[in-house]
Amino acid sequence: MQRKTFFVLFFVGVLSVLGTLLIFLPASWLGFLLEKQTMGRVSLGDIQGSFWKGSAFVGVAVDEKSAVTPLFPGRFSWQISPLILLGQVAVVLENKVVMSAPLKIDGNFQQWQVSPASLNLPPERLEGLGAPLNTIGPSGRIVLQWRPLTLSLEKGKLLINGSMQLELNEMASRASSIKPLGSYRLDFDWRGDSAKLALMTSQGPMMLEGIGALQQGRFQFSGKAYAEAGQEEKMANLLNLLGRRRFEGGKQFIALEYK
Repeated sequence: MQRKTFFVLFFVGVLSVLGTLLIFLPASWLGFLLEKQTMGRVSLGDIQGSFWKGSAFVGVAVDEKSAVTPLFPGRFSWQISPLILLGQVAVVLENKVVMSAPLKIDGNFQQWQVSPASLNLPPERLEGLGAPLNTIGPSGRIVLQWRPLTLSLEKGKLLINGSMQLELNEMASRASSIKPLGSYRLDFDWRGDSAKLALMTSQGPMMLEGIGALQQGRFQFSGKAYAEAGQEEKMANLLNLLGRRRFEGGKQFIALEYK
Protein backbone atom coordinates (compact mmCIF):
# COMPACT_ATOMS: atom_id res chain seq x y z
CA MET A 1 0.00 0.00 0.00
CA GLN A 2 2.81 2.36 0.94
CA ARG A 3 4.64 1.49 -2.29
CA LYS A 4 1.51 2.25 -4.32
CA THR A 5 1.08 5.57 -2.54
CA PHE A 6 4.74 6.39 -3.20
CA PHE A 7 4.41 5.78 -6.94
CA VAL A 8 1.20 7.85 -7.11
CA LEU A 9 2.88 10.75 -5.34
CA PHE A 10 5.97 10.35 -7.52
CA PHE A 11 3.83 10.37 -10.68
CA VAL A 12 1.91 13.46 -9.53
CA GLY A 13 5.20 15.17 -8.68
CA VAL A 14 6.66 14.45 -12.12
CA LEU A 15 3.51 15.76 -13.82
CA SER A 16 3.66 18.88 -11.66
CA VAL A 17 7.28 19.55 -12.62
CA LEU A 18 6.58 18.94 -16.31
CA GLY A 19 3.53 21.17 -16.16
CA THR A 20 5.54 23.95 -14.55
CA LEU A 21 8.29 23.62 -17.17
CA LEU A 22 5.74 23.79 -19.98
CA ILE A 23 4.04 26.84 -18.53
CA PHE A 24 7.31 28.70 -18.16
CA LEU A 25 8.94 27.61 -21.41
CA PRO A 26 11.40 30.39 -22.37
CA ALA A 27 10.69 32.44 -25.48
CA SER A 28 14.26 31.72 -26.60
CA TRP A 29 13.01 28.34 -27.83
CA LEU A 30 11.24 30.16 -30.68
CA GLY A 31 14.50 31.88 -31.60
CA PHE A 32 16.23 28.52 -31.74
CA LEU A 33 13.49 27.09 -34.00
CA LEU A 34 13.64 30.10 -36.34
CA GLU A 35 17.43 29.90 -36.65
CA LYS A 36 17.22 26.18 -37.39
CA GLN A 37 14.60 26.61 -40.12
CA THR A 38 16.51 29.48 -41.80
CA MET A 39 19.94 27.86 -41.38
CA GLY A 40 21.05 30.66 -39.08
CA ARG A 41 20.33 33.52 -41.48
CA VAL A 42 17.36 34.90 -39.51
CA SER A 43 17.05 35.13 -35.74
CA LEU A 44 15.14 36.82 -32.92
CA GLY A 45 16.58 39.67 -30.86
CA ASP A 46 15.66 41.22 -27.49
CA ILE A 47 13.30 38.32 -26.74
CA GLN A 48 10.76 39.03 -24.00
CA GLY A 49 8.02 36.95 -22.43
CA SER A 50 7.54 33.21 -22.75
CA PHE A 51 7.10 30.59 -25.44
CA TRP A 52 3.33 31.05 -25.09
CA LYS A 53 3.15 34.84 -25.15
CA GLY A 54 6.01 37.18 -25.91
CA SER A 55 7.66 39.56 -28.34
CA ALA A 56 10.95 40.13 -30.13
CA PHE A 57 12.37 41.78 -33.21
CA VAL A 58 13.27 39.71 -36.26
CA GLY A 59 16.81 40.23 -37.51
CA VAL A 60 20.01 38.80 -38.90
CA ALA A 61 23.49 38.26 -37.49
CA VAL A 62 26.64 38.01 -39.59
CA ASP A 63 28.07 35.39 -37.22
CA GLU A 64 27.54 33.96 -33.74
CA LYS A 65 29.54 36.78 -32.12
CA SER A 66 27.67 39.61 -33.85
CA ALA A 67 24.60 41.32 -32.45
CA VAL A 68 21.28 40.70 -34.20
CA THR A 69 20.42 43.58 -36.57
CA PRO A 70 16.66 44.22 -37.01
CA LEU A 71 15.22 43.43 -40.44
CA PHE A 72 11.89 45.12 -39.73
CA PRO A 73 10.84 48.15 -37.72
CA GLY A 74 8.69 47.39 -34.69
CA ARG A 75 8.43 44.23 -32.62
CA PHE A 76 6.65 41.00 -33.48
CA SER A 77 4.40 39.71 -30.69
CA TRP A 78 2.92 36.21 -30.54
CA GLN A 79 0.37 34.18 -28.66
CA ILE A 80 0.42 30.38 -28.79
CA SER A 81 -2.54 28.44 -27.42
CA PRO A 82 -1.70 25.70 -24.86
CA LEU A 83 -3.97 23.47 -26.97
CA ILE A 84 -0.83 22.79 -29.00
CA LEU A 85 -0.03 20.19 -26.31
CA LEU A 86 -3.14 18.32 -27.51
CA GLY A 87 -2.19 18.59 -31.17
CA GLN A 88 -4.23 21.69 -32.01
CA VAL A 89 -2.35 24.71 -33.38
CA ALA A 90 -3.67 28.23 -32.73
CA VAL A 91 -1.13 31.03 -33.14
CA VAL A 92 -1.52 34.81 -33.51
CA LEU A 93 1.41 36.89 -34.78
CA GLU A 94 1.27 40.69 -34.86
CA ASN A 95 3.43 43.70 -35.70
CA LYS A 96 1.32 46.83 -36.16
CA VAL A 97 4.22 48.72 -37.75
CA VAL A 98 4.70 46.44 -40.78
CA MET A 99 1.69 44.09 -40.89
CA SER A 100 -1.75 45.07 -42.18
CA ALA A 101 -3.52 42.69 -39.79
CA PRO A 102 -2.67 40.06 -37.14
CA LEU A 103 -1.59 36.79 -38.73
CA LYS A 104 -3.66 33.83 -37.52
CA ILE A 105 -2.49 30.25 -37.94
CA ASP A 106 -4.93 27.44 -37.13
CA GLY A 107 -4.75 23.69 -37.61
CA ASN A 108 -2.85 20.69 -36.32
CA PHE A 109 0.67 19.32 -36.59
CA GLN A 110 0.12 18.29 -40.22
CA GLN A 111 -1.84 21.17 -41.77
CA TRP A 112 -2.39 24.86 -41.05
CA GLN A 113 -4.66 27.60 -42.37
CA VAL A 114 -3.00 31.03 -42.61
CA SER A 115 -5.14 34.17 -42.63
CA PRO A 116 -4.71 36.84 -45.36
CA ALA A 117 -2.51 39.86 -44.61
CA SER A 118 0.34 41.94 -46.01
CA LEU A 119 3.86 42.68 -44.82
CA ASN A 120 5.95 45.76 -45.61
CA LEU A 121 9.56 44.84 -46.39
CA PRO A 122 12.00 47.74 -45.93
CA PRO A 123 14.49 47.19 -48.81
CA GLU A 124 17.36 49.04 -47.11
CA ARG A 125 17.31 46.59 -44.21
CA LEU A 126 17.22 43.57 -46.51
CA GLU A 127 20.88 44.21 -47.34
CA GLY A 128 21.63 42.41 -44.08
CA LEU A 129 20.68 39.14 -45.81
CA GLY A 130 23.85 39.37 -47.88
CA ALA A 131 24.50 38.96 -51.62
CA PRO A 132 23.18 40.06 -54.01
CA LEU A 133 21.05 42.53 -52.02
CA ASN A 134 24.04 44.16 -50.34
CA THR A 135 25.54 44.81 -53.80
CA ILE A 136 22.34 46.09 -55.42
CA GLY A 137 21.56 48.44 -52.52
CA PRO A 138 17.79 48.50 -53.19
CA SER A 139 15.44 51.29 -52.16
CA GLY A 140 11.73 51.82 -52.67
CA ARG A 141 8.59 50.29 -51.20
CA ILE A 142 8.16 46.51 -51.09
CA VAL A 143 4.93 44.86 -49.96
CA LEU A 144 4.30 41.12 -49.74
CA GLN A 145 0.63 40.21 -49.55
CA TRP A 146 -1.19 36.90 -49.59
CA ARG A 147 -4.69 35.49 -49.66
CA PRO A 148 -5.68 32.62 -47.33
CA LEU A 149 -2.96 29.98 -47.50
CA THR A 150 -2.94 26.28 -46.65
CA LEU A 151 0.35 24.87 -45.37
CA SER A 152 0.98 21.18 -44.76
CA LEU A 153 3.77 18.75 -43.99
CA GLU A 154 4.20 15.66 -46.14
CA LYS A 155 7.20 13.37 -45.73
CA GLY A 156 9.15 16.18 -44.10
CA LYS A 157 8.41 18.67 -46.90
CA LEU A 158 6.51 21.92 -46.43
CA LEU A 159 3.73 22.27 -49.00
CA ILE A 160 1.97 25.57 -49.72
CA ASN A 161 -1.30 26.13 -51.57
CA GLY A 162 -2.53 29.63 -52.38
CA SER A 163 -1.39 32.84 -54.02
CA MET A 164 1.03 35.60 -53.04
CA GLN A 165 1.91 38.91 -54.62
CA LEU A 166 5.12 40.91 -54.22
CA GLU A 167 4.79 44.57 -55.11
CA LEU A 168 7.99 46.54 -55.73
CA ASN A 169 7.11 50.21 -55.99
CA GLU A 170 9.40 53.05 -57.17
CA MET A 171 12.45 50.82 -56.96
CA ALA A 172 15.97 52.19 -57.26
CA SER A 173 19.49 50.86 -56.86
CA ARG A 174 22.70 52.23 -55.43
CA ALA A 175 24.35 50.97 -58.63
CA SER A 176 22.27 53.28 -60.84
CA SER A 177 21.87 57.08 -61.00
CA ILE A 178 18.41 56.64 -62.56
CA LYS A 179 15.77 56.95 -59.83
CA PRO A 180 13.32 55.39 -59.77
CA LEU A 181 13.89 52.52 -62.16
CA GLY A 182 10.27 51.48 -62.06
CA SER A 183 7.47 49.68 -60.25
CA TYR A 184 6.88 45.94 -60.62
CA ARG A 185 4.71 43.05 -59.48
CA LEU A 186 5.68 39.42 -59.00
CA ASP A 187 2.84 36.90 -58.65
CA PHE A 188 3.29 33.51 -56.96
CA ASP A 189 0.83 30.68 -57.56
CA TRP A 190 1.74 28.02 -54.98
CA ARG A 191 0.78 24.40 -55.59
CA GLY A 192 2.45 22.08 -53.09
CA ASP A 193 6.24 22.24 -53.24
CA SER A 194 6.30 24.39 -56.37
CA ALA A 195 5.11 27.80 -57.51
CA LYS A 196 4.55 29.46 -60.87
CA LEU A 197 5.94 33.00 -61.15
CA ALA A 198 4.88 35.92 -63.32
CA LEU A 199 6.74 39.24 -63.39
CA MET A 200 5.23 42.38 -64.89
CA THR A 201 5.92 46.12 -64.95
CA SER A 202 3.40 48.74 -63.91
CA GLN A 203 5.70 51.74 -64.53
CA GLY A 204 9.15 52.26 -66.13
CA PRO A 205 11.55 53.49 -67.40
CA MET A 206 13.09 50.02 -66.93
CA MET A 207 10.62 47.45 -68.20
CA LEU A 208 10.79 43.89 -66.82
CA GLU A 209 8.62 40.89 -67.71
CA GLY A 210 8.81 37.13 -67.65
CA ILE A 211 7.62 33.87 -66.21
CA GLY A 212 9.29 31.25 -64.07
CA ALA A 213 8.94 28.63 -61.37
CA LEU A 214 10.15 27.59 -57.96
CA GLN A 215 10.31 23.83 -57.67
CA GLN A 216 11.87 21.92 -54.78
CA GLY A 217 14.10 24.87 -53.98
CA ARG A 218 15.23 25.37 -57.58
CA PHE A 219 14.60 28.73 -59.27
CA GLN A 220 13.91 29.02 -63.01
CA PHE A 221 13.06 32.20 -64.88
CA SER A 222 12.81 33.36 -68.47
CA GLY A 223 12.19 37.03 -69.15
CA LYS A 224 13.43 40.23 -70.67
CA ALA A 225 14.49 43.74 -69.70
CA TYR A 226 14.17 46.75 -72.00
CA ALA A 227 13.73 50.51 -71.90
CA GLU A 228 10.39 52.23 -72.01
CA ALA A 229 9.66 53.92 -75.34
CA GLY A 230 11.60 57.18 -75.54
CA GLN A 231 13.97 56.16 -72.72
CA GLU A 232 16.33 53.93 -74.73
CA GLU A 233 19.34 56.27 -74.64
CA LYS A 234 18.90 57.05 -70.96
CA MET A 235 18.76 53.36 -70.04
CA ALA A 236 21.43 52.04 -72.45
CA ASN A 237 24.38 51.80 -70.03
CA LEU A 238 22.39 50.14 -67.26
CA LEU A 239 20.82 47.60 -69.59
CA ASN A 240 24.26 46.69 -70.96
CA LEU A 241 25.28 45.69 -67.43
CA LEU A 242 22.44 43.16 -67.25
CA GLY A 243 23.49 41.09 -70.25
CA ARG A 244 23.80 40.85 -73.99
CA ARG A 245 21.32 42.54 -76.29
CA ARG A 246 18.98 40.56 -78.48
CA PHE A 247 16.48 41.51 -81.15
CA GLU A 248 12.87 40.41 -81.51
CA GLY A 249 10.34 41.99 -83.84
CA GLY A 250 12.78 44.79 -84.59
CA LYS A 251 13.11 45.70 -80.90
CA GLN A 252 16.13 45.38 -78.62
CA PHE A 253 15.97 43.74 -75.22
CA ILE A 254 18.16 42.02 -72.64
CA ALA A 255 17.36 38.34 -72.08
CA LEU A 256 17.01 37.34 -68.43
CA GLU A 257 17.52 33.58 -68.17
CA TYR A 258 18.03 31.64 -64.96
CA LYS A 259 18.01 27.83 -65.04
